[in-house]
Amino acid sequence: MHKDELLELHEQMVIIMEYFDSLETTDDTLFDQYDEIEVTPDDVHMSKSEHKHAVFVLGNALANAMSDDEFSDAGRVGKRMKELAEDAENKL
Repeated sequence: MHKDELLELHEQMVIIMEYFDSLETTDDTLFDQYDEIEVTPDDVHMSKSEHKHAVFVLGNALANAMSDDEFSDAGRVGKRMKELAEDAENKL
């Protein structure tokens, strides 16, 4: 995936995050790990690896927002996103 495509994906995922953030039923701490990274789609000067890590961390949070438990489809996606986020972080 090219960096411009990754930035577009990151931007779309942030829009979904903002939707979940607006719901009263969403856990207030769900996106804390993503917020701590401080990489947004607007940070075009950041490396592709940093955006990839942010996308995986955000993907994990979004999957957790949609899952009932770790064995649901979204729960399994969340678990895999967490693994990918850890791998991407190790490569930074």
